Amino acid sequence: MDNALGSSPLFAALDADAAAVLEAAMTRRSLVRGHVVFHEGDTGDRLFVVVDGKVKISRAAADGRENLLAVLGPGEMFGELSLFDPGPRTATASAITETTLASLDHDDLRPVLLERPQVAVHLLRALAQRLRRTNEAMADLVFSDVPGRVAKALLDLSEKFGENENDGVRVQHDLTQEELAQFVGASRETVNKALSEFANRGWLRIEGRSVVLLDKDRLERRAR
Repeated sequence: MDNALGSSPLFAALDADAAAVLEAAMTRRSLVRGHVVFHEGDTGDRLFVVVDGKVKISRAAADGRENLLAVLGPGEMFGELSLFDPGPRTATASAITETTLASLDHDDLRPVLLERPQVAVHLLRALAQRLRRTNEAMADLVFSDVPGRVAKALLDLSEKFGENENDGVRVQHDLTQEELAQFVGASRETVNKALSEFANRGWLRIEGRSVVLLDKDRLERRAR
């Protein structure tokens, strides 16, 4: 089993035999960047685990503006909300990079939940953590300025995708400037200004669709 799949909440409470049975029921698919897994409003009957790559979860406003809710990496799940509350998808999921997903039909998962309630506990914990992050993001929009939100977003991304280098932590976020602005909830120009300010102060270095965090302590103070 892939390390990413085994680390997901779906498998956290299963022994090796049960995990093998569940994995065998899953379907794998490879996606190119930009591929939409499902749209907001679609009927949901499967949950997904990111095996490799990155997926963004977003919602669209009535005027067409997009709000990027989350960036998910290996081992993280999405689409599980419809398992507990059947109904239309509440967001759109699409690949940010070349991505491999494993998916499971709800009908295949429900017997596991009945036989092993602890699996449901892990899934609900994952949902609760996502809700908590959503509440924090809403509070940030009200109480934090844009540079503070940019600093916090970069630190959050570093927790998932950061890799230590000699002079700092490289965060390969793979987001365009527009996507990063959507993630922060601000205009691209304002976000770019904040990034340039951080770079001029020596807190980070911008390299394409990645940043190298050179002074995490300063960024953490700015994020507060």
